[in-house]
Amino acid sequence: MAEITAAMVRELRERTGAGMMDCKKALTESGGDMEGAIDWLRKKGLSAAAKKSGRVAAEGLVGVATGPGVGAMVEVNAETDFVARNELFQHFVAAVAELALSVGEDVEALKNATYPGVPELIEGARDRRTVQEELTHLIATIGENMTIRRARVLRVTSGSVASYVHNAVKPGLGKIGVLVALEAASELEAMETLGRQIGMHVAATRPTALDISGVEPSELEREKAVLREQAAASGKKADIIEKMIDGRIRKYYEEVVLLEQVWVHDGETRVKEVVKKSGGNLTGFARFQLGEGIQRESSDFAAEVAAMSKG
Repeated sequence: MAEITAAMVRELRERTGAGMMDCKKALTESGGDMEGAIDWLRKKGLSAAAKKSGRVAAEGLVGVATGPGVGAMVEVNAETDFVARNELFQHFVAAVAELALSVGEDVEALKNATYPGVPELIEGARDRRTVQEELTHLIATIGENMTIRRARVLRVTSGSVASYVHNAVKPGLGKIGVLVALEAASELEAMETLGRQIGMHVAATRPTALDISGVEPSELEREKAVLREQAAASGKKADIIEKMIDGRIRKYYEEVVLLEQVWVHDGETRVKEVVKKSGGNLTGFARFQLGEGIQRESSDFAAEVAAMSKG
């Protein structure tokens, strides 16, 4: 049997986009023949994954997982909403979220981590698939482009990281995910309950900063510039204008800063007052909404049909 070198595996991977272990197996099956290995991958549907990589993936699922003092959240995208109902895809998202608890939020590190629970071993116990290789298999199996877009991990030294998922299709899987980190010396069960309530609040109100100091300076200056121009149009004196701007900036903080927002559960209390009363300390939060910020392709279905009929 011909020797399968690392250079051969790399070349096949570059030509097909298939996973490293799949390329190695293809070369082994073909006796080292490159074209035969390509055909083997095509028959298995694995080389097709590379062709799908350019297609827009803005659907999919957000997955969350929590453990003692830690919570993780990932967004895995696919092309259509149908994939979110696929059990293989759901299992993959849940497994990657669980893996992020230990690996962390670096997406490349997650992709290169060993995927848990894969029964097939290519050449011994050490040659298990990576997360990226498992994703390549999933792309070939389901037939859509898929990507691990982002991940976030929150930790506390003493307390709880709670999670909330909106529009959940299964526990821990949905369209909007939220993590909330609460430091507390005791009352962990109460902190978990409060954390989930704050998660519901965050899902609804979309804050961008935990506290005033966390507001992005460029965003604050942009807001002030708009307010200053609006106030100047009123014709009032400069000192009055500055007071008007100060008042409107306070209103701006109430819109974008979590601790300054009005608690959605009663419509009166500030979030910071709720947290203070609990005896805990809110140290962080994260909110993922599926597909936010992705440029989606728009198409005119009627125009497409008309164009096809002309062809």
